[in-house]
Amino acid sequence: MWYYEKKLQYPVKVSTCNPVLAKFLIEQYGGADGELAAALRYMNQRYTLPDKVVGLLTDIATEEFSHLEMIATMIYKLTKDATPQQLKEAGIGDYYVNHDKALFYQNAAGVPFTASYIQAKGDPIADLYEDIAAEEKARATYQWIIDLSDDPDLNDSLIFLREREIIHSQRFREAVELLKEDGSTKKIF
Repeated sequence: MWYYEKKLQYPVKVSTCNPVLAKFLIEQYGGADGELAAALRYMNQRYTLPDKVVGLLTDIATEEFSHLEMIATMIYKLTKDATPQQLKEAGIGDYYVNHDKALFYQNAAGVPFTASYIQAKGDPIADLYEDIAAEEKARATYQWIIDLSDDPDLNDSLIFLREREIIHSQRFREAVELLKEDGSTKKIF
């Protein structure tokens, strides 16, 4: 059970209307390495992982949903005052035609979200390594968006999200070591 606190995990501010930056952020909203894919992956995997790490996956999945909310807020704030012409110039005119300014799960290239982004093997070590890789890819994507951004207010929130990906990766690495120490875990070489 969750209790929803009606505030973002970390404040989201933007300096100006910037649909180009919003287009890049859509990657973290509905892309393969984005927040939705991560949250769903961890929620799904927790059913086949040992009890020792189930809570960790639930905790991180819950946090990923809060990151999804932050990304949605960023995209909304970056586009709410944009004209249709600005959206077209930003390369999201086709997005606007299909969705107006409503959020839609797709990546920055316009490919819709798919369940194939959610990996689960049923082997605890394989799944945790997949999770480590997912967090590192998300961290890298956040860094590349920061590199493209000229908005210091938005970058503050993006840096927060990038740092959380690092923490999640570290926690998954700790879980791998914990399970490797456990003699009852399947070991595949």
